[in-house]
Amino acid sequence: MPGVVAAGHPESAAAGAAALRAGGNAVDAAVGAVLASFAVESPLTGFGAGGYMTVHDRGETTLLDFFVAAPGLDGTPRTAELDAIDVVFDAETVQRFHVGPVSCGVPGTPAGLVEALRRFGSMPLGELAAPAIRLAREGAPVNHQQAYILKILTPIHERLPGTRELYAPEGRTLREGETFRFEELAVAFERFAAEGAVPFYRGEVAAALSDFVVENGGTLGRGDLADYAAIERTPVRARFRGTEVHTNPRPSAGGTLIAYSLEVLERLGPASGPEQLIEAIDAANQHRADLLGSTTHISAVDANGLCAAVTCSNGSGSGVLVPGTGVILNNMLGEEDLNPGGFHKIPPGQRVPSMMAPTVVLRDGEVALALGSAGSNRIRSAILQTVVRVVEQGMGPAEAIAAPRLHFEGGVVQAEPGIDEAALARLEARGLTVARRPELNLFFGGVQAVARDPRTGALSGGGDPRRGGAVAYA
Repeated sequence: MPGVVAAGHPESAAAGAAALRAGGNAVDAAVGAVLASFAVESPLTGFGAGGYMTVHDRGETTLLDFFVAAPGLDGTPRTAELDAIDVVFDAETVQRFHVGPVSCGVPGTPAGLVEALRRFGSMPLGELAAPAIRLAREGAPVNHQQAYILKILTPIHERLPGTRELYAPEGRTLREGETFRFEELAVAFERFAAEGAVPFYRGEVAAALSDFVVENGGTLGRGDLADYAAIERTPVRARFRGTEVHTNPRPSAGGTLIAYSLEVLERLGPASGPEQLIEAIDAANQHRADLLGSTTHISAVDANGLCAAVTCSNGSGSGVLVPGTGVILNNMLGEEDLNPGGFHKIPPGQRVPSMMAPTVVLRDGEVALALGSAGSNRIRSAILQTVVRVVEQGMGPAEAIAAPRLHFEGGVVQAEPGIDEAALARLEARGLTVARRPELNLFFGGVQAVARDPRTGALSGGGDPRRGGAVAYA
């Protein structure tokens, strides 16, 4: 089935396109691409992560929530503390992450992918997992963006056995062009292909995950895993320039803030320049009353107009690779922006809040655009600006993604090169601080988008150069 897939890595996109060529639909493609991303973007995602998928099919949009849940249903006491690690992005940008076994929440990706395939897919899980198994077992070269991510996350990976040897097999972190292999993950893929999600929640993998975390001071109990399930939610909607935007609802914050920002732009007038964008972003900041998000996004659309947008995240990663499972657990309990009330305050079983917002844009009821982004708190501004550029300014997805971005937070306007200088000067005249970044940077997110012309059916896509994004056609 012809279609297009946009992903955070060329191999992820290629796996999705292979599913389309084999006769699968957009959800099959998304699941295949997600699994491949576990192998080639393993610091960002995996079986220990969580996520969301937005699917538009025959006039209906569905949001599957399989994000990380807070553990503690078993009443297991916490016997250790979070480990604080400073990650250096560049000379001016340092962020503190909190990692270790105490930071690990209940993962959702195994349950979510199986549910998405059951509800909307058409291909066997084993067939979709084949490219991922090959990539994990045979390995793939580390590309430029992954080399950078491995470098800055070294302080997390080198703390514990497992990730230490995985990402530094010869005593130093893997570099660009070197081959990354993950044999334990290949075995996990084979188990997943044969048995689905059950082993990860009620079987031997679940027991290993829980036992390891609890023995090292965390609270991830066997009951937490057994209780977990993907949840269907009704997307939040916004009208914008004659389209309808469907995105992630509460308890996630990101989609609600994107919808609010679009409504603000609609009220401000017909054109959304830098000043209007800052006003809309600021309004969302006030309405709501961090730097690399280890997150990856995939968008897929097929010739029939079925589309899937899926975002998955491991946080910064906990540094915990549970022996014998191929599962690197998330650190969502240690992400400050996801725990605004303080660490260890989210009730057991409740979803951790998130900025992730897989989004679908409809024109006259037909899919026009599907997109999402990585980038922690910049997810919403990255998606907002991409929607504006495609819907309002008529750009294609690749051009819209590559265009320079703004972000406004903490009283500072962050601006990539290429933003209109006169507009930036006017913002400074209003008393705002403008930080001019020297080049496009993954700080501003990693948008992956696909588009479909509702009139002609023509398909197109764009991968974010800030994150090594790629597009593959079937």
